[in-house]
Amino acid sequence: MSVDIPTVAQLLDASLNPAQAKQAEANLKAAESTPGFALLLLQIVASNDYELKIRLAGALFFKNFIRRNWVDEDGNHKLPANDVAAIKKEIVGLMISLPPSLQVQLGEAISIIADSDFWERWDTLVDDLVSKLTPDNIEVNNGVLTVAHSIFKRWRPLFRSDALFAEINHVLEKFCGPWFELLKSTDQLLEQNRNNKQALTPLLRQLSNCIKVFFDLSCQDLPPYFEQNLPQIMELFYKYLTYQNPLAETDDDEESGQLERVKAGICEVLGMYTQKYEDEFDPLISNFIRATWELLISTGLQPKYDILVSRALQFLTSTARIAKHAEMFNSQEVLSQVTEGIVLPNMTLRESDEELFEDDPIEFIRRDLEGSDSDTRRRAATDFLRQLLEKFEKTVTDVVSRYITHYLSEYEKDPKENWKSKDTALYLFTSIATKGTVTSVGVTSTNLLVDVVDFFQKRVASDLTAGFGDITPILKVDAIRYLYTFRSQMTKAQLVDAFPLLANHLASPNFVVYTYAAITIERILAMTADGQSLFKIPDVEPYSRDIVQHLFRLIEQGGTPEKIAENEYLMKCLMRILIVLKEASMPISDFVVDELLKITGEIMKNPSNPRFTHYHFESLGAIIRFVGPSQQDKLESRLFAPFMLILQNDVSEFIPYVFQLLALLLEAAPNAPLPDNFKTLVSPLLLPQLWESRGNVPALVRLIAAITTRAASDIVANKQLEPILGIFQKLVSAKPTEVHAFELLEAVFANFDVGTLSPYVKQIFLILLTRLQGSKTEAFLFRFLKLSFLLASGTLPNTGPDFLSGGIDQVQNGVFPQLLTSIILPRTDKIQLPNDRKTAVIGLTNLLVSDTVLVKYPQTFIPTLTTLLKMLELPQVPGGDDVTERLHEADIDDVSFGVSFASLITCRKAPKDVDSRILDLRRFVGEKLNEVNTATNGAVVNRIAAEASPEMQQIVQRYMA
Repeated sequence: MSVDIPTVAQLLDASLNPAQAKQAEANLKAAESTPGFALLLLQIVASNDYELKIRLAGALFFKNFIRRNWVDEDGNHKLPANDVAAIKKEIVGLMISLPPSLQVQLGEAISIIADSDFWERWDTLVDDLVSKLTPDNIEVNNGVLTVAHSIFKRWRPLFRSDALFAEINHVLEKFCGPWFELLKSTDQLLEQNRNNKQALTPLLRQLSNCIKVFFDLSCQDLPPYFEQNLPQIMELFYKYLTYQNPLAETDDDEESGQLERVKAGICEVLGMYTQKYEDEFDPLISNFIRATWELLISTGLQPKYDILVSRALQFLTSTARIAKHAEMFNSQEVLSQVTEGIVLPNMTLRESDEELFEDDPIEFIRRDLEGSDSDTRRRAATDFLRQLLEKFEKTVTDVVSRYITHYLSEYEKDPKENWKSKDTALYLFTSIATKGTVTSVGVTSTNLLVDVVDFFQKRVASDLTAGFGDITPILKVDAIRYLYTFRSQMTKAQLVDAFPLLANHLASPNFVVYTYAAITIERILAMTADGQSLFKIPDVEPYSRDIVQHLFRLIEQGGTPEKIAENEYLMKCLMRILIVLKEASMPISDFVVDELLKITGEIMKNPSNPRFTHYHFESLGAIIRFVGPSQQDKLESRLFAPFMLILQNDVSEFIPYVFQLLALLLEAAPNAPLPDNFKTLVSPLLLPQLWESRGNVPALVRLIAAITTRAASDIVANKQLEPILGIFQKLVSAKPTEVHAFELLEAVFANFDVGTLSPYVKQIFLILLTRLQGSKTEAFLFRFLKLSFLLASGTLPNTGPDFLSGGIDQVQNGVFPQLLTSIILPRTDKIQLPNDRKTAVIGLTNLLVSDTVLVKYPQTFIPTLTTLLKMLELPQVPGGDDVTERLHEADIDDVSFGVSFASLITCRKAPKDVDSRILDLRRFVGEKLNEVNTATNGAVVNRIAAEASPEMQQIVQRYMA
């Protein structure tokens, strides 16, 4: 295939057509390795000869190409040096000349490049940006500011470090002065064009971009330049926070205009300066508090003001944290004004909220859930009220309680007409009843001046029992949300009573009602007490079949792959029920597997929601984990073909999940022979291209390990051991995969006999020692220690301390004692997990009494004994090693297609006890020392008496007694 501009443009166009997309993307990826490919993409993006959709596809592909191919794990450029230089030279100028939709994609690409190269490998960038700023070319200025923001915003979440501040100082020195000049010239142009509607929008966009960059430059520390000029800068910010011009207002009620964005950006800056630079900002703050108060009271309820209102409320919340500013709110009168003028308008359900509830229910839920979107008015108003509550608990409770009573009595006068009054009352009550932050287990601390459970019983519970047509769906949601929010304040008995009521709501015809019911069931079932699941099988089993059937019905009514996968909350609820049921899911397992496979067949056509996908495969994992051991053959025969279809169709988003589940299937019966259909899978699994995707590696290693456990002799007969060792060598050479290399190697040592492995032992240790000598990481060192002690423990066939030392000495004669005393022993006490410590103690004990230490390298005896006693005498760190009890963690905070790997909690392996017969390690050590001492006619005791300190001798005598 020729790689030229027309061909690449044609492929980009084809990638937008669902029927041709997969092939077009594969061809584009195949062309990536051609030198100059990235520059071809940039030429297409720059060219007006192509439709905007093709240019946008080019910009997107360029961004993703840069993400994949700019640098390797060690930060070295993967592209040819002249391509790297040309991209850096062209990209800023190009981006500045593009329309905004294309600018965004190239801005992100610049940010990715800057992540690795700025500033030391791209020290001309800031000079280049500054040189392009002009007093009057708004389009160019906006391009420059967009690039600057895409680079500088990376600093916002970072921890302070010398390297970070070297970069920031490099920028501040060059950028602050020109930035301030641009801010002043923007202000002058806005004044001059006050009556020119056409000029106002791009100028306000320029001002908004200036404010974003100001935030970036100030986010880590207050720049000295800004500190010197703070009164003038803040004077301009005050001017535009209070700026009014009918020509700058948008007619659109939904979308924020540039003026709203400017004011929202200023409020965000004010919030940061209040929190971080209180001393410097304090003299200027009072004017802003007053202006923000007035702004909130005068701003309408249209959605276009939502971000502005929430940022303004966030600023007031940050001022209320400071005692002297909080005092201005400390009176019944002021708090009544705040509640009436600011809190209530932003907490009351608006027409646009009702429309969202009806027209885009999934978005309504995501905005409404804890912490899912901090830019909603309700959340911001709630946070403000809670901050005031923290400072003046009694006064705020008294004032707000009056409003709650008022709204509830309004509702009772005419429940059908005044249902919104109850909705407001419930929100107000939740706001003042909650203290501290809301965590994943709900509200952990409440306001003692109100009674959460009593309020539920008197005001909320009846809405849970009411028929679907008796009250409005929003009040149903409010009642379910109340239970969701205060679940940790309820007793288990109260939650058990509520459980069937929640289950009934899965039959609701309303999307938000049944989804909230599913969310709340899932969160209640995820609750724990003392690290154990609060809800047990008998609590759930009576309702499980009905709930599961409802969930599948609701998921499958979506119809299209995208609609089926839209509602991840339903699938998460299913996953949780299967996890709580454990083996008791057996009676419904056939039905569950059928339905899950039906869903798999649909969503693989167009994987669109990574969270849904994750919980879907967790659900399959739960069935395999708990039902698999007793129905192994049945599950294998039912799942193998659908899983093969995913692999054959190369559904990349699903493949790492399939490998994990196949491994779990095999591990369910580790002593059975490998089924024939799995035997045909071994050769394809060893193909190099499968291992190139880093997301596949952890699951592939697990699967190969599971296969070797059940088919070691077949692998040797088919000459597949060497390819497996080749994969180990490839994995161990790269930092991101080195940990998985050790997992593979442990499986090799565990499953192949010493006769088979002996030709490879020297090479294996040579690879490990070469890496130890070169670029070793902490993770590599730790896994090397674990492997060493596992081999020394002798719990794998034909291994033991002499096998370990002999293997290492094959690389270089006499190197073992040096490695033991300089690398292995000094780090051993850092091993913390109980099973790892146990392996280390057994390995050290075996080493201590082996010919290697007693006879060949006697100089290592006391260092080994010292480390062993330290491990036994130091207190152990408690570690919850029971994976089945940790399944309540089966929650994902951040998963998206394209992440390196998403581990299925239901597939996690329980930590392996190296020898379950050994229960008391000190006793084991004493018995081993006695045994070898007898066999060597007292050599061990004599050595200890001659070389160990009196304290060590005492400890050993205690063990041996």
